[in-house]
Amino acid sequence: MAKFQINILGCGSATPTARHQPSCQVVNFRDKLFMIDCGEGAQSQFRRMGLKFSRLNHIFISHLHGDHLFGLPGLLSTMALHEVSGSVTIHIFRDGARLMKEWMDFFNRNSPFEIIYDVIEEGERRIVYEDGGLTVETFPLYHRTPCTGFIFREKPKLRHLRGDMVKFHNIPIAMLQAVKEGADFVREDGTVIPNELLTSPADPSVSYAYCSDTMMDPRVAADISGVDTVYHEATYDGSMADRARERGHSTARQAAEIALQAGARRLIIGHFSKRYNSEELLLREAGEVFPDVILANEGLKVDLE
Repeated sequence: MAKFQINILGCGSATPTARHQPSCQVVNFRDKLFMIDCGEGAQSQFRRMGLKFSRLNHIFISHLHGDHLFGLPGLLSTMALHEVSGSVTIHIFRDGARLMKEWMDFFNRNSPFEIIYDVIEEGERRIVYEDGGLTVETFPLYHRTPCTGFIFREKPKLRHLRGDMVKFHNIPIAMLQAVKEGADFVREDGTVIPNELLTSPADPSVSYAYCSDTMMDPRVAADISGVDTVYHEATYDGSMADRARERGHSTARQAAEIALQAGARRLIIGHFSKRYNSEELLLREAGEVFPDVILANEGLKVDLE
C-alpha cells in the first residue's frame, strides 16, 4: 500500500512552550517529503521523527507570522551542512521570499542545493505542485495577514489486475500497464476482452487539507469540500470565541463545524494556545460537533490510507 502520512512536528501557537513546538508538519507521500510551515525547532523535531533531509524538496509556508517560519533559516542551513543536493522549492508569499533570499544569500551563500522561490499571491487558488501521483493546491484563509491553506490530493490510482483472468486470456506483459489504466485487451483476431473482466476497481484516492491560522468562514468549508482529512487550527475553547475572531483564529467547535460542512471523514485539530495545560476541553468541544477528531501532538503520525 502506498504511503500517505502526516507527521506532526509542532502544533502550538505563538511561541515554543514546555509542551508544544510552533506549527510544522511533514507530509510523507510515497517517501517524498513535503513540509508545511516551519516554526522554531522544526529541524530538531525532523530528526526525532526519523525523517530524511535528502527527501525534503518542497516547503509550503502558510503565512508570514514567526511561529510558522522562524525555523526555516536554520533548517535550510542544516540541510546545506548535510550536503543535500538538487533543489528545494519554498512556496511562500512575496515578502517572505524577499526576506528569505536576503538571509540565505548572507548566511548560506555556498549552499550545495538551489533554493527556488514560488511566490504565492494573496487569495489565489492554484496548483503549486504536481507529479505523477499528487497535486498540491492553495486556497485563501482568513487571518490578520494574508494566509493560505494547502490541499494535498492523491491522483486516481490504477485498477487491480485479476491474476487468474490475465493468465486465462494470456495478456502480454507489455499490455499490463495499459490494462491497469483501464484499457480493454484486443486480440489479433479483433476479439475485445473488456477491462472489467481483467481488473477490479482501484483503491479510492485520498486527500488532506491544511487550514492553519484562520477565523471560521464558510468559504473555507467550500474550498475544502470533499476532502477526506482536515487539519484545522483550534487555538481556543468556546469561551474565547470573541477573542478568537479578534485575532483571526478559531475555536475547537468552529473547526469541527468547518470539517462537518466540508463533508470530511476525519479532523485533526492543533495550533493550541499556551493557556491550556491540557487540550481535553478542546477535544471534547470539537467532538460534540464532529465524530472523528484527533488531537495533534508532537511526534504523532497519521496514516491517511
